[in-house]
Amino acid sequence: MRPRLIDGQYRPHPGIRALKGIVLTITCALVIAPFVAIVATSLADQQQIARAGGMVLWPETASLSAYTAILSGGVITRAAVVSVGVTVVGTSLSLFVSTLLAYALSRPYMAGRGVMLWLLLATLLFTPGMIPTYLTVKQLGLIDSWWALILPMAVSAFNVIVIRAFFQNVPGELIDSARIDGANEWMVFSRICIPLSKAVLAVVGLFYAVGYWNNFFNALLYLNDSSMWPLQLVLRTYVINGSALSSDELGSPTEMPPGDAIQMAILVISIVPILCVYPFLQKHFAKGVLTGAVKG
Repeated sequence: MRPRLIDGQYRPHPGIRALKGIVLTITCALVIAPFVAIVATSLADQQQIARAGGMVLWPETASLSAYTAILSGGVITRAAVVSVGVTVVGTSLSLFVSTLLAYALSRPYMAGRGVMLWLLLATLLFTPGMIPTYLTVKQLGLIDSWWALILPMAVSAFNVIVIRAFFQNVPGELIDSARIDGANEWMVFSRICIPLSKAVLAVVGLFYAVGYWNNFFNALLYLNDSSMWPLQLVLRTYVINGSALSSDELGSPTEMPPGDAIQMAILVISIVPILCVYPFLQKHFAKGVLTGAVKG
């Protein structure tokens, strides 16, 4: 079926458009259904979970007992606080260091800029590996320290290059006029380049936040004390590995909910924060990444 010319533009045949709509609807349903099942199972009781074979698509009687249990001050509450703290501190530090490095690499008059840029690009091709990184963290005395979850991920070469591309697009006339008015390098960076680059900083900040929030491998390597574990490592231990949470580990709740409901509630708690942040930053994605990547 050939496309039709309507108002100077080619439009696909209604049948093709309907087929695309059906395919898109089915795809969305396949993506959304697992999330609905996770939330529904976390709200269901043991009888409903047993009748449904482990996963409930719609709870007959919703109950928040699983969420009350995991947020009653036990291991899940402690792990959630650790994850939030590591994500906030790590994202703030990463944004600060990355923007400073990107600004320095974007200035053509900086001495050694080419060498530093090549060294940065080399990290995208040649990674140090797990053992050298572990030995470095150990030599710095960061084992069993929350800094071990932050410092190894503090700078991403890809994110620095994206920010650098934006800084290079700042009009040179604007910077020159600021220098004529007496602005020093720090004032140009903080009062001109940063306000003009809010879109890319929002996107890069989301990239860093997702990386810190979802990271469990560094905690698995560097944290021997289980009381310091972030939420994702607890999720791996008690959900993926199938280990059961005792009443004491949950903070001794008054009512012990079903194990499957607890596991699904932990999954929901680990997913919701990023889902809540993403819609506020989604509008910046096209401008924050695509423009910088193309024009840089």
